[in-house]
Amino acid sequence: MPRVLIPLAPGFEELEAVSLSNILRRAGIEVVTAGLHPGSVCASRGTVIVPDTTLEQVMHEDFDLVVLPGGLPGADNLRDDPRIIHLLQRTYAAGRLVGAICAAPKVLAQAGLLSGRRATHYPGAMSADALDGVSDSAEAIEIDGRVLTSRGPGTAMEFALVLVEQLAGREKRDEVERALVR
Repeated sequence: MPRVLIPLAPGFEELEAVSLSNILRRAGIEVVTAGLHPGSVCASRGTVIVPDTTLEQVMHEDFDLVVLPGGLPGADNLRDDPRIIHLLQRTYAAGRLVGAICAAPKVLAQAGLLSGRRATHYPGAMSADALDGVSDSAEAIEIDGRVLTSRGPGTAMEFALVLVEQLAGREKRDEVERALVR
């Protein structure tokens, strides 16, 4: 069974994090939410979430996908945490998937994983420096090899379904999507 890590930083976008974890779990994929610090995490709109574990407890585990929810200041908190950068680089170097939505593609850029790739993000969320060497896209979702990015809260459900397809195949995605009655 594929394993997915969703790190939760203070100020994360709850619609994205919950949509991703919910839809991946509907597909039978093991999802681990990990706070940067022990305890509950307050999201960008004030929703409080209790993660499954802490980042420290899963730092040395392998995941088939590490996917980052956006939101501010959540994406900045992820970008500024060297453990997240190391985890993304290690996951990618091992041939696994990395992904980010909304403002979080800036974290992939900080980790050096967007250079020479197509990526999408929330409009205005990435500086010109972060976009240096990136083919900036306005598409809802971009898949460039093992790097997956998405635009924002409104694309979260579709992005989650794309992640299901990447990890478990088209048939599983279709099954989950039918049950959502979209």
